[in-house]
Amino acid sequence: MSESAIELQEIKTGKELYSYQKGAINQIFKKFETAAEDHHLLYQLPTGGGKTVIFSEIVRQYLKHHNKKVLVMTHRVELCNQTSEMLTSFGVESKVVNSTANLDDQKKYSCFVAMVETLNNRLNDGKLDISDIGLVIIDEAHYNSFTKLFKFFENSFILGVTATPLSSNKELPMKDNYDELIVGETIESLIENEFLARAEVFQYDMGLTSLEIGSNGDYTVKSSEDLYTSNGMLDKLLNAYEKHSKGKKTLIFNNGINTSVQVYYTFKSAGHPIAHLDNTATKKQRQETLKWFKETPDAILTSVSILTTGFDEPTIDTIILNRATKSLTLYYQMIGRGSRILKNKSSFSVIDLGNNCHRFGPWGADLDWQTIFKFPTFFVDKLLSDEDLEDNFKHEMPEEIRKEFSKSEEVYFDIKATYISATTQGISSKVVLEKSIVQHARICIENSEDVFDALILAKLLNEDIDHRLHSYAKCISKSTNNFLRWLKEDYQKKLNTYLRQNFDTIFEEINGFPPPEEDE
Repeated sequence: MSESAIELQEIKTGKELYSYQKGAINQIFKKFETAAEDHHLLYQLPTGGGKTVIFSEIVRQYLKHHNKKVLVMTHRVELCNQTSEMLTSFGVESKVVNSTANLDDQKKYSCFVAMVETLNNRLNDGKLDISDIGLVIIDEAHYNSFTKLFKFFENSFILGVTATPLSSNKELPMKDNYDELIVGETIESLIENEFLARAEVFQYDMGLTSLEIGSNGDYTVKSSEDLYTSNGMLDKLLNAYEKHSKGKKTLIFNNGINTSVQVYYTFKSAGHPIAHLDNTATKKQRQETLKWFKETPDAILTSVSILTTGFDEPTIDTIILNRATKSLTLYYQMIGRGSRILKNKSSFSVIDLGNNCHRFGPWGADLDWQTIFKFPTFFVDKLLSDEDLEDNFKHEMPEEIRKEFSKSEEVYFDIKATYISATTQGISSKVVLEKSIVQHARICIENSEDVFDALILAKLLNEDIDHRLHSYAKCISKSTNNFLRWLKEDYQKKLNTYLRQNFDTIFEEINGFPPPEEDE
């Protein structure tokens, strides 16, 4: 195909190269020219930046100037087909090496696209000739499944591409398999130059200390499902959607099939248009579901794991993280699914129900990828634990309860700060709870006409009391269940007694007149 034909094809398919993509290609080709033939180069570019466009153009130029072949590896079948289609749009005809491929005609092709597991089988049984492969490109290179194939390409230049140069397994850091990293355009730069949409994030402070860490370093499905299938969490998810995203196209990520199914029934019962998708769906079911999602303006899709890569739906308005993760890569992949820009879309919403933004920082923050690449364990190890994260949360009353205390300007009481102040002055820590009881009593009286109203309001403070007592128990390093149970019973008893004994005095102090006398 001639150069002019290729240019026309690029315009026709809308895959013309942007300046930053051309710059990346020039950087990479300089490495081809100056580095050893077996050099391992890693290239980072955010989700939505056009990694497939870049390496497709690299393949085209490489084949034009080198008398060797190219192999592109992916970790999923869908990515194989998408990559082959993209290469075709750049004038490169490729052979897809899948489980049913007939390789009798392989000599006709200068480019192969293969899924890692299928390729491994074909190489081990000697069915694919790789003797003339000069360039190997690895898409989503942070997955460790690729590394077992490196032994077959000891004399090839390997180019890995990823949005996050941090291995999916901290025991197998990427720096052990790649010689160097080239960092591409930042998310902020892509947003400023209108290549990506900006994320508006709604964070919810979540109690996640019940979650357990599995052998892969991330939260287990079982502990996640135990938490996220509870009525309280399902209600919180539904309320968050209705407050921030109702009527908008929404993609929900969950950790566990049962969680996603429960989310489906919760939203269905509330009358919202929703579908569920997981890796047990057939190819036909998946296609039908994604077609419905694309064509329905207010569609909601609740999913498990399969839509984090190889899925591109620019019309998504909201991403809901209905899960927690310890994986920076997964965090960026999930949010990145909403970052595609359109003529009428310059921003999208993120609802975080897993403390992920607290854990990793804002999506698009200026991360030092070179340091993360060189010292991955340092980055992972310095992430705050859930307990440490939650220590920094300012507990907020649920909206429906806060309305009952509408006459109070402030209902928050900082247990930790009060404890530090008391111990600094050499005062007994008991004063912390005494002050807390006084403050709780005051907000009850501010919103009551008589002591009976105040006692009823005190019963609504159950969750608020729990949070304060947990904070206090952490301060004094004494948090057994029996101790907390006793502490709460004692607290509630003292609060009720304080209200009965001091209601009249505090009411008059607040209002400037005594409470009305009870009818005889």
